[in-house]
Amino acid sequence: MPDFCVVFDVDDTLYLERDYVRSGFAAVGRWLAEHKDAPGFGELGWRLFCEGVRGRTFNIALPQIGLPDSPELIRELVGVYRAHTPDISMLPDAAAAVAHTRDEGLAMGVVTDGPLASQEAKVHALGVDWIDPVMYTSRLGPGKGKPHPEAFRRIGEQHGLSGSRCVYLSDNPKKDFGGPKQLGWQTVRVRREGGLHAERPSKEDVDIEVTDLLAFATELLPILRQRAQR
Repeated sequence: MPDFCVVFDVDDTLYLERDYVRSGFAAVGRWLAEHKDAPGFGELGWRLFCEGVRGRTFNIALPQIGLPDSPELIRELVGVYRAHTPDISMLPDAAAAVAHTRDEGLAMGVVTDGPLASQEAKVHALGVDWIDPVMYTSRLGPGKGKPHPEAFRRIGEQHGLSGSRCVYLSDNPKKDFGGPKQLGWQTVRVRREGGLHAERPSKEDVDIEVTDLLAFATELLPILRQRAQR
């Protein structure tokens, strides 16, 4: 039976979330070109994102390509964005770290927040749907998303491991670490260049910060396992 459990976040941990945004805007652009004869959204949406626009991309971009920013059309486009098959792949260090963790025979899991269709598509595209379990917090019921500890509790229970014998690797110090920390887990913040939350300071519920997951898996993970034995 494994003596330690490594649990991964998805967005900005296994891949860069900005790649999903670009993929989603490209999918919306193709849909608009085909169904509304209005090309150009993909490039415009991505440019606005790079300029720092958040939450109003459709309102700004649609009039610029000759379409109304009506609530009905925006709802339809959000659906296209969330349902698209993303053009994303795991970062090399993440892929190597996941493989190393598997080869070490450790227990594993995934906890990810967000709309279910989007997160399922990401997990499938990244090729980590073989990890057991993958916890989509949106399936747990209202109020059970991060920072609620329920998803982490279930993973620990499934593997028969608890407290410092579990570690969560994630990127967003605003919400990601409170849940596992309540359960006594070890916490590792992945601060990636280009990550959407990279500039946000860590809080006291972050034990360690890393920039490279392979270095974590080969150098720090053995130390965390030893710490859990004390």
